[in-house]
Amino acid sequence: MDDQLFRATRRTATHVLSLDLHPIFRNNRDIELALRQFIFKAHRSGEPVVEIIPGKGTGQLRARVLTFLGQKHIRRLYDRVEVSDGNTGRVLVHFARC
Repeated sequence: MDDQLFRATRRTATHVLSLDLHPIFRNNRDIELALRQFIFKAHRSGEPVVEIIPGKGTGQLRARVLTFLGQKHIRRLYDRVEVSDGNTGRVLVHFARC
């Protein structure tokens, strides 16, 4: 998967690794692959928090992201998931600091 899908965004003096799913929202296999690579990369790199952007839309893509994150083997990699009430088009994944 291309690193161009992953981007660092500036949030008040810290960088957040981000995955924008807008360019690949129609292809189920590509979405799964992008999510898998992104989460494993974030886990390996020791990122404290990453951002997945499924967009607001109908909520189907966000539901797919949350289902992916809920898989037992993926769930072991992170500490918690946060979907903001104010911005439902963004999912934050928090990793435990070791």
